[in-house]
Amino acid sequence: MTEYGRGPGSEPWHPEDPLYGDGGWGGQQAHAGMQSPYGGQPQQYPEQQAQQQYGDWSNGGQPAYGGGQPQYDQYGHQQHPEPQHDQYGHQYDQQQYQQQYGQHQYDQQYAPQAQPQQGYDNGGWDGGTHPQAHYPADPSDPYGQQPGPYGAEQPDYYGTPEAYPPPEPPTRRRAEPEPEPQRTDWDPGPDEGEHAFFAGGGGDEDDDAADGSRADRRARGGGKPKKRRSGCACLVVCVVLGGGVAGIGYFGYQFYQDRFGAAPDFAGAGNGEQVTVTIPKGAGGSTIGQELKRQGVVKSVDAFIAAQQSNPRGKSIQDGVYTLQKEMSAESAVELLLSPKSRSNLIIAEGKRNAAVYELIDKRLGVKAGTTAKVAKSEYKNLGLPEWALNHKDVKDPLEGFLYPSSYSAAKGQKPEDVLKQMVARANEQYDKLGLEQKATGLGLKDPWELLTAASLVQAEGKTHDDFRKMAEVIYNRLKESNTETNQKLQFDSTFNYLMGQSKIHISESEINSNMDPYNTYTNRGLPPGPIGNPGDEALQAALDPTEEGWIYFVATDGVDKTEFAKTHDEFLKLKDKFDASHGN
Repeated sequence: MTEYGRGPGSEPWHPEDPLYGDGGWGGQQAHAGMQSPYGGQPQQYPEQQAQQQYGDWSNGGQPAYGGGQPQYDQYGHQQHPEPQHDQYGHQYDQQQYQQQYGQHQYDQQYAPQAQPQQGYDNGGWDGGTHPQAHYPADPSDPYGQQPGPYGAEQPDYYGTPEAYPPPEPPTRRRAEPEPEPQRTDWDPGPDEGEHAFFAGGGGDEDDDAADGSRADRRARGGGKPKKRRSGCACLVVCVVLGGGVAGIGYFGYQFYQDRFGAAPDFAGAGNGEQVTVTIPKGAGGSTIGQELKRQGVVKSVDAFIAAQQSNPRGKSIQDGVYTLQKEMSAESAVELLLSPKSRSNLIIAEGKRNAAVYELIDKRLGVKAGTTAKVAKSEYKNLGLPEWALNHKDVKDPLEGFLYPSSYSAAKGQKPEDVLKQMVARANEQYDKLGLEQKATGLGLKDPWELLTAASLVQAEGKTHDDFRKMAEVIYNRLKESNTETNQKLQFDSTFNYLMGQSKIHISESEINSNMDPYNTYTNRGLPPGPIGNPGDEALQAALDPTEEGWIYFVATDGVDKTEFAKTHDEFLKLKDKFDASHGN
C-alpha cells in the first residue's frame, strides 16, 4: 500500500485518477535530476514484461486503470466518471483519452532502460534518462511532428510566450481568466457604483452578439456580466449637458451685460407716438427712469440714468407733466425733459387768485368752464385743508391762499379734485416748513390764518423782493392800536379789487368809500376775512421777517414796477403828487 492508498507496488498514475498531476506527477518534474515520483528509485521494466503485467492498452489487453474497476478517492468514496473537456471547452471521449495518452505514458515510463524515454522540458512527462520509444505522431499535436535526435536536448515548445500552454489533466484545468475591463475616470463600472441610468439595452445587433459572447465567457469564468450602456441614455446625457452649457453661457452673458455691458436703449428721437408722463415731486433719476420705461419712452432704466448723469443739467429735471414720444433714446428723453416745450404742467404764478386758477384747470383738463370752481366750493373740506384754515367768517373762498404757486401735473383725463388736492398738499408742506402756525403770535397776529392773509397782501402790493419786507412792516404798523395815521385801516386797493374781481389802478374815492364789504380795507379796520391770493415763498418769508424802519405809507409812483415808502403823512402826500404827475392828473 502506497501513501496514496493505491495498492501494493509502484504503479503509474492514470489520467483519470483525481490526484493525477498532483505533487509527484512527472509532468511537474521538468528537468532531469529532480526527485523521481517513485521515491527516487529508478523503475526499469522490460517492455514485454510490462505488456504482460499490465496488458496491451491499445488492442484490448488488460484494461487500463478505471477501465473495469470502480475507482475510489483517497477517502474511500467511489468516483463516477464525468464527461471531460479539453482546454478549449470541447468534450472528448474518456476511452479515447486513455488510448491516446495512457499507453503512451505507460510505454514511456516503463519501457526498457536501453531505449531513451521522450521527455519534455517544462510541462512534459519526465521519466529520467531512459531510452525513447518511437510511436506514430499524433496528427492533432502540432508539436509531435518534429522528433528530435537521440541524446539531443529537446526544444521547449511550451516555454515561449507565443506557445500554447502544456496539456493538463481535467481536474487541474481552469477557465481562462477574463481580461480586466479598461477603466476610465468617468465610468466607474457596475461594481463601483455605476448609476442604473447608464445601463440597459439599446445597442445594435453587433454589440448584442459581442456582448453575448463576452457574457458566455464571463459565465464560464465566474465573472459578472457587464451592463450595456444605452445609446438613448447617452443621447439624453448629451442633451442635458449641452442644455446646461447653453444655459450657463446665456446667464453668464446676461450677468456680463448687466454688470459691464451697455444698457439696452432705443435709437433716435422717438417713433412719433406722443405720451404724457407725470414726474412726481422729488423724484430722482431711478424713479423718473422707471416711469419713462413703464410708459414706453425709454428701453431701460439704466440707460436713462446713464444719460442723465452724463448731462450737466440732468439733475435739474422738475416735477410735472411732460409730453414725450415713445421709443426715444435715453439721451433724447433727457434733453426733452429739460426743454420747456415738453412740459405739460399747469404752472401757478405767485399772487394768482383762485378764480384764475380754476379757469386754468378747466382748460388743462378739457372740462366745462366753471367745473373746478364748483368742485372747490362744494368739496373744499375734503381737499386737505388744515384745521386752522376752516370755519372763518365772511370768507369768499376757503381755498384762497392754499393753491400754492408751483408746477402741477394736469392733463386730460384727470379730475379737478385730484389737481386741487395736489395744490393744497403742496401748500401745507410749505407752510409747515416755514412754521406759520408757531410764528404767527410773535408778529402780533391771532393765528396762522391772519399770517397767511398778510402774506397775500404783501404779494399783491409788492413789486420787488426789496419791497416785500417793507410792505410787511407797513401792514403790521397799520394794524397796531397805536396807529393814529390810518386808525388801523390798511386802505389797500388790492383788497377792493379782489372784492370786485378786478385789477384796477385808478379807483375813485367815492366808489371805494361807498362799499362796505368786509374785504374793503378802506371802510373796515384790520385784515380782510381771508387771503386775497396765493402768496409765493418770497412773500411768505417777508411776512415772517419784516423790516423795522418805521414805514407806514407806500405809493406805486409809476403805477407799475416802482413802489416808494414814507414814514409820515407829509411824505406820503409828496409821493402821491409824484404819482399823479406820472399819470397826467
